[in-house]
Amino acid sequence: MQTSTVNAENTPHAVSSEEQLPFTLGDLKAAIPAECFQPQVGKSLFFFARDILIIAGLYAVAYYLDSWLFFPIFWVMQGTMFWALFVVGHDCGHQSFSRYKWLNDLIGHLSHTPILVPYHGWRISHRTHHKNTGSLENDESWYPISESAYKEMPLVQKIGRHYLFLLAYPIYLFQRSPGKTGSHFLPSSPLFKPSEKWDVITSTVLWTSMVGLLAFLTYEWGFMWLIKYYAGPYIVFVIWLDLVTFLHHTEPDVAWYRGDEWTFLKGAISSVDRDYGFINHIHHDIGTHVAHHIFLNIPHYNLKKATEAIKPVLGEYFHKTDEPILTSLWNSYRKCHFVPDEGSKVYYTSHLK
Repeated sequence: MQTSTVNAENTPHAVSSEEQLPFTLGDLKAAIPAECFQPQVGKSLFFFARDILIIAGLYAVAYYLDSWLFFPIFWVMQGTMFWALFVVGHDCGHQSFSRYKWLNDLIGHLSHTPILVPYHGWRISHRTHHKNTGSLENDESWYPISESAYKEMPLVQKIGRHYLFLLAYPIYLFQRSPGKTGSHFLPSSPLFKPSEKWDVITSTVLWTSMVGLLAFLTYEWGFMWLIKYYAGPYIVFVIWLDLVTFLHHTEPDVAWYRGDEWTFLKGAISSVDRDYGFINHIHHDIGTHVAHHIFLNIPHYNLKKATEAIKPVLGEYFHKTDEPILTSLWNSYRKCHFVPDEGSKVYYTSHLK
């Protein structure tokens, strides 16, 4: 794999406790041009409108052709656009879409509700992920389990987490990841603070309304309508979401931290930049992920510029690979099953060893 990360036995990853990074958050921020932190409402709305127009156009073509020769192609294209729309809502959740919270929340709901994502519920759990990235105890998504927990995991759960993980997202919404409890739809969930009650209720009501609309349309037009025009693209969207988020943080050479060894900055730089080829622009450069984790308020259209600015500061701590995505997926699938039970700084290993 061509990557700037190094193996665990080499520096800088050989430092096992009280590791000191040779740069600070202030050093990284100072390296980034100030304009990278400024959202442009017009530009943000352009990308939202572009995605909506492409989605509408694909629906028009699919309805006009009404051919099973085209539907599989339509599912892949439309599911990819659902994923792109999710990334727009992702910017809204980070308040990097605009300076106005009301506009961010409005576009966030318009982006997420049609693809069955509870905007506020997801936004809050994703915030927890960003605040605790790389922490074995507190990270929210795609964190590794210990070797002993892996061995004790029920077979059904093990199959779901390690073999059917590209379909995991809907289950995560209802019951989170292994070892954690709570639902993205209930204000009483440990995911949320009491002050977030009405945000969660709002998103849950909108999500439920979307499910109701789909049920009504299915009743009116038949189950095959649901398969052709919604379920197919939705499954592709879920695969994209799980694939990209899995690869953001699942890599044999990237460290995870326990206890006091973890810091925000160590966790933030534990993400991996990956190249999705022509898909990069379609899904708003979300593969440019290291800079996003360090400064989550940078709009997606400024991530490339910000990344180039911080690379000289990060040096060998910048994790990037140019290997094909399917190769990365295969390598992480085979090599990343659990981490050792002991150690303050640990790496993924595999049951295949």
